[in-house]
Amino acid sequence: MPSYDSSRARFRLADRHIAVLAHLLDGQTPPDELWESLTELRRIGLVGEEGELSPLLGELLGTLADPVVMIQVEITGAHGPVNHGVVVGRDAVFSHDGWPGEEESEYVSIEPNTLVWELARKVNLHRGEKPEDGAPEVRFATTMAALDAAFVALEEPGPDDRATRDLVRQALTAADPGLEGQALEDFRDLVVSLNATWRITTTWDGEHDGERAAMVRALAVWDCGPLGHWIREQPEEPIMPGQVGPDSALVLASSHAAEVWRKITDLLPDREELLSEEVPTP
Repeated sequence: MPSYDSSRARFRLADRHIAVLAHLLDGQTPPDELWESLTELRRIGLVGEEGELSPLLGELLGTLADPVVMIQVEITGAHGPVNHGVVVGRDAVFSHDGWPGEEESEYVSIEPNTLVWELARKVNLHRGEKPEDGAPEVRFATTMAALDAAFVALEEPGPDDRATRDLVRQALTAADPGLEGQALEDFRDLVVSLNATWRITTTWDGEHDGERAAMVRALAVWDCGPLGHWIREQPEEPIMPGQVGPDSALVLASSHAAEVWRKITDLLPDREELLSEEVPTP
């Protein structure tokens, strides 16, 4: 069920509720399949009997209807994928958070200068120890088929942690015989300790070769708990549908919280990269 908290101007809405509001904002009658969603919005007072939109929705709907920058955050953990995001409008910035197993997301207005902090919060990025200067960067290279095999092994764990780790190692060896020695053991440890994978995708209307074009930047990271953060260099984001298959390369590079913070910051377009300069200042 949708709901709202007027004291903090926050809303819990599913995509189907947003679709209803979009139709009403355009002066259209929502289709029959959205009738139940419309009824739910009427029940809590966000929509009137004649389709009138509550003034409480004004800033949110204005931002969603005319976004300047869209940021999508997809996190996959033990409960499956959960989607979050931020919408930067001309006069306001709204953040939305999903929850495992629930269709509604919480939408709340945030200050533009907290945008990077908000994205870091969504991916659970905390300050960590920075490696010593000169510390070598570690890379692992294998295939997506090997990773899939390791995940299958994790779905049927052994009687104890050691047995599970052995199953994962065997699956990796069978799928990628070239992954061996210490690299095999270390990559196995990464897979077993994986808390979540996440990616942030930023899109906006920009200019390419003198013409209007959709601009995209993205970052994909593995959060491996005590083994730290790892940047997924390949498959390289943004990934198009059908682009990645079992034979696609998987390359992970060691990182740390400070570097991940910088990379999140770099996802945001500079003001001169936007077609419109009438946006809140981060």
